[in-house]
Amino acid sequence: MPGDVNTVVAEVARGIDARLPELTAQMTEWFTEVIPEFRHDEAVRQLMIASTSSNLVAIVDMLAHAIPLESISVPSAAAEYARRFAQHDLSLEALLRAYRLGEHRFGQWALDVLGGLHHVGTAEALAAMSELTERVSCYVDQVIEGLIDIYGTERRRWNSRTGAARAAQVRAVLENEGLADSSAQELLGVPLGVWHQAAIVWVPAGTPDPGAALQAGNRLLNDISGRTPLTVLTDDQTMWAWLSSPARPTLDGERLRSQLAAQPALRVALGAPGHGLAGFRASLREAARARRVAETATAPADQLVEFDTVAVAALITDHPDDLRNWTARVLGGLAAGDAGTAELRKTVQVFLQHGGSFTEAAARLHLHKNTVHYRVKKAEQIRGRPLADDRLDVEVALLVCDTLGVGLPSQKGRDGS
Repeated sequence: MPGDVNTVVAEVARGIDARLPELTAQMTEWFTEVIPEFRHDEAVRQLMIASTSSNLVAIVDMLAHAIPLESISVPSAAAEYARRFAQHDLSLEALLRAYRLGEHRFGQWALDVLGGLHHVGTAEALAAMSELTERVSCYVDQVIEGLIDIYGTERRRWNSRTGAARAAQVRAVLENEGLADSSAQELLGVPLGVWHQAAIVWVPAGTPDPGAALQAGNRLLNDISGRTPLTVLTDDQTMWAWLSSPARPTLDGERLRSQLAAQPALRVALGAPGHGLAGFRASLREAARARRVAETATAPADQLVEFDTVAVAALITDHPDDLRNWTARVLGGLAAGDAGTAELRKTVQVFLQHGGSFTEAAARLHLHKNTVHYRVKKAEQIRGRPLADDRLDVEVALLVCDTLGVGLPSQKGRDGS
């Protein structure tokens, strides 16, 4: 009987494995809906997806190949996500809740697969489900035990670092909308009744010595603005910064972009200047949205992204996959990713920006008027309908292509390819 049970358990695991990319996406979206702490910026969201995927792969492999529990350890992506959870001062309870919810959802998947195995008798199915549930529960218990240690160690390490108390104070000011200006100013220890411009400085995962890179970013902001920014490390790879002054700050973006070239690991997103406590908060929100645009783009990102230059795209990137699908519908064949179509899109974009004037577009693009006319007509043929149809949608879709890249989102499998 045990041999038969193991065979059925392995068959159920293979059935889940066949749909694992789709099921993983469902689970991560569900976590985001039901657990507020799981609503992260793009970089941490991708780590959350990797953590969920690595656990599901480990569970499926354990069931399919009868891997003994003592051979199981916390997957590296799950361990790193727990550390990032601790760095962001998110509750351990929320993280553990996700594991229990995930365990329950996995059991539902198993029942669905088992229900389709018509050659398995009732008694055998019940025995297999009992065995599968026990193994998955033991896996989750063992991983949770490891995560509690990882989270606690990281909280102690992070809290011992200089600036941990400042980070908590800044978060309190950002998140407590009912906080009076005077109380916020007392918490921060800096004047708030002035102008503020926020920057988010970050480095990609895997950057050697990220702390040194972020310090270099701090020095860059200081050198270019002539002011010492208020800075907060939000995790090992990210720093928030505010430049404050009595007059509206004018950070030299071109100079910053030029100097960033000497620091290839650094990325900077800038919010627009804002006044007072409301401006302090709003500028950071804008910087965060600008960063999301940079991380959502399919083309290589500029090291510096300013909110005001990507505002429309920034405000509509909460659902990037849906956005790209909509863009493809609006533009039709004009959303293709080849260089020739990209040239047509650029011509159409300039043509529409200049009120549909072939003459002005030709002057702007340094082309002959007839060339612009030819490209616009060809673009309409590729799109399948005139540009005048849903012109506003066309202009927004072209902006999305220009800012975020084109094409439908790729569907990644288990190996991430």
